[in-house]
Amino acid sequence: MIANLPLCSHPNPRKVLIVGGGDGGVLRQVVKHSSVESVVQCEIDEDVVQVSKKFLPGMAVGYSSSKLILHVDNGFEFMKQNQDAFDVIITDSSDPLGPAESLFKDSCYRLMKTALKEGGILCCQGECQWLHLDLIKVMRQFCKSLFPVVGYAYCTIPTYPSCQIGFILCSKNPSTNFLEPVQPLTQKQVEQIQLKYYNSDVHRAPFILSEFARKALNDVC
Repeated sequence: MIANLPLCSHPNPRKVLIVGGGDGGVLRQVVKHSSVESVVQCEIDEDVVQVSKKFLPGMAVGYSSSKLILHVDNGFEFMKQNQDAFDVIITDSSDPLGPAESLFKDSCYRLMKTALKEGGILCCQGECQWLHLDLIKVMRQFCKSLFPVVGYAYCTIPTYPSCQIGFILCSKNPSTNFLEPVQPLTQKQVEQIQLKYYNSDVHRAPFILSEFARKALNDVC
């Protein structure tokens, strides 16, 4: 979902940046999209990549794609050197407390905005509305000060706390409507690219929030 939501919200995502995601799960989904011509992945820990290739080959299958350019490096430093470069940026980070804390700070979102092309879309790990609603509100409020369109979505994942994870989506294009995929996938396309969770109906559903979350996030100006 963290890959397919932004990619299917952009009219022509050709160049994609993944920050983190060393297990290869995001990459596996990104390279399935025919419009994507190149994927740059910045993963700071090469051991994560190697362990995933060895023990999770189904997850890491995207590392064999000819579309991939892998940088074992700090994603911040890479973006500083690559401004106005990407159609879509996906940040697959761990929780906001600990090593990934910097990925939830204002400076990171400003940097990602400058690394996006005109009309570019950003999707970041957005935590769980049951556990981190205050953090989500702060993130959403700051993102709305930078981007004309901001959305929050979520999906259910049994292995995550409270069985849920969320996504903050931001677009530099004021006409973006995250609730509707730009190019809906037919059932034949879903089967051809072997999607097991995402389809165009699922794209719309994650933006429908529980009442407590809707009220809390709608309070954000």
